[in-house]
Amino acid sequence: MIGYTTLGTNDLPRATAFYDALFGVLGIQRIMDFGRGYAWGTGMDKPGFGVMKPFDGQPATAGNGTMVALVVDSQDKVNAVHAKALELGGKDEGAVGFRGEGFYAGYFRDLDGNKLNVFCIVKP
Repeated sequence: MIGYTTLGTNDLPRATAFYDALFGVLGIQRIMDFGRGYAWGTGMDKPGFGVMKPFDGQPATAGNGTMVALVVDSQDKVNAVHAKALELGGKDEGAVGFRGEGFYAGYFRDLDGNKLNVFCIVKP
């Protein structure tokens, strides 16, 4: 259903360094350069993630109630991505752990205040 997600930034070099390092934990690299932003992913036929300066030239703002969820395949990867986000200067929005049966997640905000979550489903 989701083709890609884009978040806004007011400091493209800083945001790019954050996401290069964050996605590097998962072996994901940049796949597109838009001039005013970049996209990361594992292929053009898979969901992707972008960060850009807003098209309208206005300041980027974090949406209240907006969150991007990144799915991974293990608790170790949830732990690693969440820890890397905090190491890079992101803000903790919920420590890693179970939230309901089988849903293991950690929540953080990036350097522009955008909220993200990294999660996996743990089967019994």
